[in-house]
Amino acid sequence: MADRYDVIVLGVGGMGSATVAHLAERGVDVLGLERYDIPHSYGSSHGSTRIIRLAYAEHPAYVPLLERAYELWDDLEADHDRQLRYRTGSIDAGPAGDPLVEGSRRSCEEHGLTYEQLSGAELGERYPGYGLPEEYEAIYQPDGGYLVPEQCIIAHVNRAHRAGATIRARERVVDWQPTADGGVRVETDYDRYKADKLVLTAGSWAAQFVDALEGVAVPERQVLAWLQPHEPDLFTPAQFPVWNLQVPEGRYYGFPVHDVPGFKFGRYNHREETVDPDALEREPTQADERLLRTFAEQYFADGAGPTMRLQTCLFTNTPDDHFVLDTLPDHPQVTVGAGFSGHGFKFASVIGEILADLALEGETDHPTELFSIDRF
Repeated sequence: MADRYDVIVLGVGGMGSATVAHLAERGVDVLGLERYDIPHSYGSSHGSTRIIRLAYAEHPAYVPLLERAYELWDDLEADHDRQLRYRTGSIDAGPAGDPLVEGSRRSCEEHGLTYEQLSGAELGERYPGYGLPEEYEAIYQPDGGYLVPEQCIIAHVNRAHRAGATIRARERVVDWQPTADGGVRVETDYDRYKADKLVLTAGSWAAQFVDALEGVAVPERQVLAWLQPHEPDLFTPAQFPVWNLQVPEGRYYGFPVHDVPGFKFGRYNHREETVDPDALEREPTQADERLLRTFAEQYFADGAGPTMRLQTCLFTNTPDDHFVLDTLPDHPQVTVGAGFSGHGFKFASVIGEILADLALEGETDHPTELFSIDRF
């Protein structure tokens, strides 16, 4: 006989670990299955730091979710032995009138967030690590900062264990099927399990398990760089807010120095490489490094010292860059969290709450209309 659970969660990364924790704390008999280690560096939830920000150019509808995410991260941190969230302030900058700047301002104004508008020159005077064109505009929001993703996953897994969850790493899910009684059967390379409900948080592998996500949740290779600053004092958390920057070369994002040598940054959609998550080039190349270094030398010259680290991760992009948070229309016992499009990790704490709501109740009080699976 296969082991029977109330809920099985497929994938225990950023979103899955939060989901398992929320379910377990509600008294649910939950099994989390992860094909790699916990945490690991094969997906989208690693790399020492992840931006968290309230000013949200992507859509003002994200802000209420972010406000709840902040509450949940702080609650999780209070229950953990390491700091999870660091406050640096956040910058959204680009040419005057750019959608990144205007969208950031709009989200602040619609939700009453404190912010300042600075010119590129004013930004450089306040934070000399920045070297943007003087005529650029920047929205500064003081509550932005970064999360430590590996510790966030560990904290959620520890909380889940304390609440009675079962989590198995190094166990790859091969397939799942609906059962005649309205539940699911899950087959791994090790065993078989049954459950009343299934939550799919499989990251870049999501489309392998949900036909409706084929061509919707598309994996993309992403590379990050850490460069040792020429002027290290300019790139500390106290002197260097996290940032999103729109320039002619693309949209980039970055962080102060934290935990490992070098200030960290990357280009959204890096080299626009759609990939098979099981067959991508994981070792960064000189071409990856040149793309990133050229940018740093132009806009953050004091930070563009020797390369300390390059690391590959994965984006999973939807056509509109918004998430998928929904139950499957043909199989309402299956809930999906997917397509986080390079900006999802900051929401993991609240997404875990949402996915737990959807799995247990089929609905949530959180505003999730933007994330329906049938919009495609």
